[in-house]
Amino acid sequence: MERITISLDTALAEQFDTYIAEHGYTNRSEAMRDLIRKRLEMERLKKSDDGYCVAALSYVYNHHEMELASRITNAHHRHHELNVSSMHVHLDHDNCLEVAVMRGAINEVRDFANAVMAERGVRHGKLHMVPVGMAESTHQTGGKPHVHSSPLT
Repeated sequence: MERITISLDTALAEQFDTYIAEHGYTNRSEAMRDLIRKRLEMERLKKSDDGYCVAALSYVYNHHEMELASRITNAHHRHHELNVSSMHVHLDHDNCLEVAVMRGAINEVRDFANAVMAERGVRHGKLHMVPVGMAESTHQTGGKPHVHSSPLT
């Protein structure tokens, strides 16, 4: 591990210490590492559609909206290769929350998420992507080749 020393003015250091306490960090180093990782992920995703990601797409919709549930389900089936898992929650008499966990090319995941969130009747959509490296591998146990993803550092 490499040691880096930084200087902060008193007000910024106090704000950082408050942030550390509010988020449960035990030391400044781990908080700083997380902030740097988050910023690097944002920059990586912003700069390019190249590469792969794991992602969570969450959205709320009114299931009474004409054929919306069917349109969303069809969209997921058309892009089944991106979808790892999903969860459906009934929030109240009218509204549902869905969370889809996805893995694939950044541009494909982003395009799919944007299409779902743009459907008439979908509200409060949010996509969270984490860039990853993807590699096909076969295990010693004789399993079929399959894709593994690992976070980029």
